[in-house]
Amino acid sequence: MRSEAHGGPGTGSGPRPHALRSSLVLTLTALIWGMAFVAQRVGMESIGPFLFMGVRMFLGALTLLVAFMVPGLVAALRSLWRTGRGEGSQASETGRLGEHPAAPAADGLLPSKRLLLGGAVCGLVIFLAGSAQQVGLVFTPASKAGFLTALYIVLVPVLGIFLRHRPRWNTWLSVLVAAVGLYFLCMAGAASLQFGDMVVLVGAFFWACHILVVDHFVAGLGQREVMGLCIVQFAVAAALSLATAPFLDASFVTGGFEPDALLAALPAVLYTGILSTGVAFTLQAFGQQGLNPSAASLIMSLEAVFSVLGGALLLGEVLTLRELAGCAAMFAAVLLSQVPVGRRLEQ
Repeated sequence: MRSEAHGGPGTGSGPRPHALRSSLVLTLTALIWGMAFVAQRVGMESIGPFLFMGVRMFLGALTLLVAFMVPGLVAALRSLWRTGRGEGSQASETGRLGEHPAAPAADGLLPSKRLLLGGAVCGLVIFLAGSAQQVGLVFTPASKAGFLTALYIVLVPVLGIFLRHRPRWNTWLSVLVAAVGLYFLCMAGAASLQFGDMVVLVGAFFWACHILVVDHFVAGLGQREVMGLCIVQFAVAAALSLATAPFLDASFVTGGFEPDALLAALPAVLYTGILSTGVAFTLQAFGQQGLNPSAASLIMSLEAVFSVLGGALLLGEVLTLRELAGCAAMFAAVLLSQVPVGRRLEQ
């Protein structure tokens, strides 16, 4: 049953395999995302949010497509090399005689219907989530946007209830501790909600949905299948973003768009496209195969901590006691979510 395969800290079923490895993978994902927050702000100083999102997702799809094709290209070049040295016929003969198993054929580039469907759904959701976040950043300070976006840690277990997930008591406690930590970490000003804040909250809702749909579609997939799903996901998100940009980005609407603006945003686009999208979102898909959505969302919310630490290490920003307390609470929440809890304690 699916409920048994998708257990772990935060559900009522048994733990998923490779939980430690998945936790480390998702921590690396949060690190890359945390360092990318500044790049997103800088990039949008030159181009609109939808164009930024579209180019970013296109680069992510292209990066992953190249990585997907490399094993097949290496195998083809190796075969050509052996053929040129006159080893092809011998290898073929030994394969027929059973002395050596024939090399497996390279995986095809065309995804299955399941990967197309999963990639399309994930791509649509990531388009909605990323677009809301990018638009919200135009009106909302980065610190406040970081807090509101990371509220997906609360939304994931709540939405999971409707999918028959059964969070344990330590998951709910971890979510509460993490929310408090995020508040200390990000909310230094007024707590009132403005228009931009509401847009970012909509993005947080879709980020929670993205975690849940990824959890659904990557179940039981192999490594190259996960990569194929992510390629489709990024391609769909890129197509939707680029199709939307001429209608909603201010630079297009006012007729003031200049191609040189892309060059100005290039460093930010390259980082967010290759690392934050192509690498990090793929790591997310792999990492979620070993953890339930609630635990995964808590670990990925560490991006808020890494963004603050990155500012301190790279930009010389000084951490206040309030921010240090927020970081400590976030790490404590993640550790608490990983504590194994027996059925007897959750009743």
